[in-house]
Amino acid sequence: MVNVLIVEDSRVSRESFERQLSAAENYFVAATLENAANAVIACMRNNIDLVLMDICTADDESGLVAAAKIKAQHPKIRVIMMTSMPEVSFLRKAKESGCDGFWYKEESQLSLVEACDLVMAGEFPWPKETPPVMIRLARSDEFTDRELDVIRELALGRRYEEIAASLYVSTNTVKYHIKNVLQKTGFHSAIQLVAEVVEKRLVLPKY
Repeated sequence: MVNVLIVEDSRVSRESFERQLSAAENYFVAATLENAANAVIACMRNNIDLVLMDICTADDESGLVAAAKIKAQHPKIRVIMMTSMPEVSFLRKAKESGCDGFWYKEESQLSLVEACDLVMAGEFPWPKETPPVMIRLARSDEFTDRELDVIRELALGRRYEEIAASLYVSTNTVKYHIKNVLQKTGFHSAIQLVAEVVEKRLVLPKY
């Protein structure tokens, strides 16, 4: 029997995940949390084998941070990251945290139980890409990696000079990338662009 910890801030989703796992003979939901801050303690107290970790949890606690702590302290515990957000950095950050799988709640072709089965069998189910969203006139997958870096820096409220220093490029290069993004999207200002990418959850700086 696989002991499972579910970390999910939505009560409806949490109860749905619990029902799905309870219907499978080889899973037991040992604990549920709405906040990732207590996930490490819950793993120790409940002899957890598998964690289903939402990325954006209650009180703005990051599931990615909690997952990294769990994998560092308990490397044998399997962790599947879950999200409905199309944030472009989440896949990379989950891999860097040492997670064992990634499951998009609305977009995945795998069911939750199928994803759990694969991870517990030693496989690593990962989406090939982040689901694209429309940013006014452009799809998010039309942006280059460097353009996305600049967009993220803008969302953090940084000035052009600060972005240039952070990305080790010139200020003119930063302006060049912003100009290209504005042309692609049809926005007239960086402020409009930032408002849209944050609203569409393409960039979530706090996570």
